[in-house]
Amino acid sequence: APPAPPQPKRRVGDRLFAGSATGAGVLILLVLAGVAAFLIAKSLPALTADTADLPDEKSLAAYVGPLVFGTLMAAVIALVVATPLAVAIALYITHYAPRRLAAAMGYVMDLLAAIPSVVYGFWGIAALAPALVPFYAWAAEHLSFIPLFAGPASVTGRTMLTVGLVLGVMILPIISAISREVFSQAPALHREAALALGATRWEMIRMAVLPYGKSGVIGGAMLGLGRALGETLAVAIILSGSGGITFDLIGSSNPSTIAANIALQFPESTGLAINTLIASGLALFLITLAVNMLARWVVDRRADFSGAN
Repeated sequence: APPAPPQPKRRVGDRLFAGSATGAGVLILLVLAGVAAFLIAKSLPALTADTADLPDEKSLAAYVGPLVFGTLMAAVIALVVATPLAVAIALYITHYAPRRLAAAMGYVMDLLAAIPSVVYGFWGIAALAPALVPFYAWAAEHLSFIPLFAGPASVTGRTMLTVGLVLGVMILPIISAISREVFSQAPALHREAALALGATRWEMIRMAVLPYGKSGVIGGAMLGLGRALGETLAVAIILSGSGGITFDLIGSSNPSTIAANIALQFPESTGLAINTLIASGLALFLITLAVNMLARWVVDRRADFSGAN
């Protein structure tokens, strides 16, 4: 048998880059494991404590349950509002708008991600909430048969629906930016072939662009959902949480979110109350981890899709 060809010698720069990349990946895993270990260790006193020793003399499940419900409800409202709008904006920028207008709109959309959370919170409580009060009154009067609008309507506008709309605006640039990049990378041959066969622009988008960018849109939506789940300051400024579980989106009694509750309660908490708040943070950590794992699973299912099959 002929001798095996000699392996090319790796350069020093290649070895350094490979080692630094591997070290960065291992470091991320170690940091994640350290955060998980810290949350579990600090949550154990609350997990093993008697109900009488916990805040408000509630069990840990009764304390964390409404917070988990409020976190998921606010994030789902934001996702439902932001995803269709972000996809529509991305399609307009990539396939409808003139080049100069598309560049300006893309720049403005990216700027939305740079606005601090406190600014969104002040905008929500000072502008959006008062503007939605008439709609809440109308919905409570005419749509009260729907559990989401059962009422009575809030007179201040500081409701779960207001928080969901603000969060939707906050995650809009994330979903739009990722969708815009995916749509712009759709194979030009497929788009031109669809147009050459007589398809309208919308038919071309529906048959060639949207199937190609489906996984990217899902990934962007999951990233936006992760941002909405962990948002703290804007929710704490707008929402007046009461701690109960309710599906009413326009009433004054609303469940708080985990992040906002921690931000509001932590400065005045001591002893076992701190462990209880950390236990709620562990629940948020697990929810976020599950959302990211679900997003990775959905994207990996379409990893081999190239737009040609």
